[in-house]
Amino acid sequence: MNDPGMSRLAMLRFLERVQERDLARTRRWIAQEEQRETERQRGLAARSPAPDWLIERHRPQRDAVYVHVGGCWNAGSRSKGVERDQALRALAEGVDACPQCWPDTALGILD
Repeated sequence: MNDPGMSRLAMLRFLERVQERDLARTRRWIAQEEQRETERQRGLAARSPAPDWLIERHRPQRDAVYVHVGGCWNAGSRSKGVERDQALRALAEGVDACPQCWPDTALGILD
């Protein structure tokens, strides 16, 4: 870029072209990121709501292990969303309440 034959104006025009190219690239990156964010938001909106109650089961057996409040951090990967009456029935049949989220308290069951 140190060509003594290039005028100052020619160097400035060259710099302008480089900056326009860089700006166009940055604008493409911004548009791509906006598209990704739009798709992420659309995916979140389309996601079904979390269940209010969960029943966790053992893998080898089909016996229920715990009843959880929906969204409990301690619910295992083998948890399934259930309706309120199913959670109540499971607790009445002796399935343990999760000791972290206390679904029995949330369901209004008193010992």
